Amino acid sequence: MKYTRNLFAVLLTSITLASCATEQKAEDGWTDLFNGKDLTGWKPVAGTATFEVVDGTIVGSAVAGSPNTFLITEENYGDYILELDLKIEHLSSNSGVMTRGQFDPAARDGKGLVYGYQIEADPSERAWSGGLYDEARRGWLYPLDLNPEAKTAFKMGEFNHYRIEAIGDEIKTWINGQPVAYVVDDMDKTGFIGLQVHSIQKPEDAGRKTSFKNVRIQTENLEPKPFEKDIFVVNNSLNALTEYEKENGWKLLFNGQNADGWKGAYKETFPESGWSVKDGVLNIAASDGRESANAGDIVTTEKFAAFDLAFEFKLTEGANSGVKYFVTLSEGNTGSAIGLEYQVLDDDNHPDAKMGRDGNRTMASLYDLIKADKNARFIKPVGEWNKGRVVVTPDNKVAHYLNGVKVVEYVRGSQEYRDLVAISKYEKWENFGEAEEGHILLQDHGDDVSFKNIKIKTLK
Repeated sequence: MKYTRNLFAVLLTSITLASCATEQKAEDGWTDLFNGKDLTGWKPVAGTATFEVVDGTIVGSAVAGSPNTFLITEENYGDYILELDLKIEHLSSNSGVMTRGQFDPAARDGKGLVYGYQIEADPSERAWSGGLYDEARRGWLYPLDLNPEAKTAFKMGEFNHYRIEAIGDEIKTWINGQPVAYVVDDMDKTGFIGLQVHSIQKPEDAGRKTSFKNVRIQTENLEPKPFEKDIFVVNNSLNALTEYEKENGWKLLFNGQNADGWKGAYKETFPESGWSVKDGVLNIAASDGRESANAGDIVTTEKFAAFDLAFEFKLTEGANSGVKYFVTLSEGNTGSAIGLEYQVLDDDNHPDAKMGRDGNRTMASLYDLIKADKNARFIKPVGEWNKGRVVVTPDNKVAHYLNGVKVVEYVRGSQEYRDLVAISKYEKWENFGEAEEGHILLQDHGDDVSFKNIKIKTLK
């Protein structure tokens, strides 16, 4: 009997300890998505790359001739915090983590297609790891030109710790503790989590490995981790700012409801016709294609010196417009007011794209001065929204961005800049573009062009 009682006590103690361990895991709030032994709860789709478990790690191996292959969870998730460790051993092995991923099994003649939000693992010189790519759909949503400090976070040949928050319409990422990307987007509310083995271009890269481990998730009582630094937010909601943006000094220049904060150039009021606000969009109607000859340009009532300006624009076929800055309205000229111009143009169908010097009148260029160095894959076609951005720092360094990619850089007032002005249409204007402050201008060039999500932050 004594032996039986002792055995019962040992069993009871063991059960109690096991129960405590289980409770501790529940209190912690994390659930392991990978058990460290096999691929239970996961399945490969869309390609023929292989996945196996080696020493508690999921190892994916590239296969020649295969498209991108994904190991995806059998369960879908909505709001969550995901953490995992990811290692890339070769430059050919671009990878990523699908977040609220989607799968169409009928696509590609029944081979299936994975699409949706992907958090990048990019071992190339570009170094956009942690950025947000919309796989097989819209392309890059958050290139790391928007947060260049984060380009050094990812370590080649080492396990990198990823943290991904998908809460409501917000997706935020960290690599090795460093804040990387912040996107507000409402396209997908739920979806699977997926681990990518990318397709390869060279047969000799077959067998290259990408590894994943310590994959865990929280789905309840979520506590978002704040970004301590001021990270640029790609906010795809309509004319709205997050609390984070407001705390960091951003404000809307267009409220989406009316023309408050804007007036006609050289006028005291907003134009009575031509410009309109409807469904959260600011539009200039088509007229006869002439520059500022009908409704006319509009400018902010406020002036700005150093700033970060972001906006979206949508062109119709053959359309021409522009976003100007450091507009003083002091020149007394006819036509469009004078200022530095971020060109807004249908490069394929407007003749201005072939004028000027070496393409310096094409979309996103510093008009008539510096050609935008852009890749066609980062240009949205006519009828879709493109994202523009102009950053002017207090030391007069200026950058233009198109859809998150930096395409122009220069320094206002530098000798190089003045040499360009001297051979441009602006050579007759003394100290062109060097005013201490000026208005932001949206141009009426007689074509149908729309704007939205216009926001600005003063830089000090």
